Amino acid sequence: MDHYSNSNPSVVLGRFPWYEMIWRSLRGDFRPLAAPNGGYEAFARAWSVPVDRARLAARPVEPVVTWLGHVSLLLQVAGLNVLIDPTLAGYAGPYGRFGAPRRVPSPLQADELPPIDVVLISHNHYDHLCSATLGRLRAAGQRPRYLVPQGVKRWFDARGYENVTELAWWSEVALTPEVRVHFTPSQHWSRRTPWDTNASLWGGYLLQWQRSGAASWRFLFPGDTGYSDDFAAICARLGAVDLLALPIGAYLPREFMKSMHVNPADAVQLMLDVGARQALGVHWGTFMLTQEAFDQPPRDLAVALAARDIPPERVWLLRHGETRAVPL
Repeated sequence: MDHYSNSNPSVVLGRFPWYEMIWRSLRGDFRPLAAPNGGYEAFARAWSVPVDRARLAARPVEPVVTWLGHVSLLLQVAGLNVLIDPTLAGYAGPYGRFGAPRRVPSPLQADELPPIDVVLISHNHYDHLCSATLGRLRAAGQRPRYLVPQGVKRWFDARGYENVTELAWWSEVALTPEVRVHFTPSQHWSRRTPWDTNASLWGGYLLQWQRSGAASWRFLFPGDTGYSDDFAAICARLGAVDLLALPIGAYLPREFMKSMHVNPADAVQLMLDVGARQALGVHWGTFMLTQEAFDQPPRDLAVALAARDIPPERVWLLRHGETRAVPL
């Protein structure tokens, strides 16, 4: 079985002693230390909107994005429906019934999604590769193409999924003559069971739409990541980004999360590294994964943007279920 490493080989993640993980769990490292102001139900009401199903049923040419909570996105561009890391179950864990509980209801279930052309999976952690969501998508009759990192295809093969393509860092796939997807590096790790640490790759996706008679439009979903030189390399190799799905949550306790998850200050630097014209915040406010309260990432993001004299509207904070057109 292959084992993968980060582009900076000195950053080795995932090989945590079992006793450390038990101690951290008992200490409360993997649950918020406090509820959001007003409680979880008030937070869910404030940060959710009804899905515009008629809008999702269209196949727009110009880009439109819908946040489905946590890192899950529906990107609609060039007539394609691209579903990214769909995790719509009640828990981020085995079978969608165990693990980190979801505290903001999913705005859609998998069988309510429009026809999906391609599903992008960044790595095999349960809050990104959700068996329950993918199973329900298949049960609804959907047969999209799946793009996955090296080593993840065997998970799909064991469950009878077809049309699955594995990618290494910097490899690319043409979805149509106008749309290409590149698999990009990130600083993270992988594990699905106690026996497969770093046996599959992790990363992000840059989608490039070559518009007729105009410059290419680029969208980057960086995946889970700590801050690294990978993002300056992505920009140098593939070009500046027009829209960035920017991870802004799951960053405390910092001494443990720093190498694997950017905090808002790191996220702002990542945004600058890839030259993102516009970003939207993801990886926050959905599952009980880490110590920060659900409403802390927006506050910390505001501080980080102000410290760099960046206007707050440079990073959209969509509500669960919200759809927004992306200006070209």
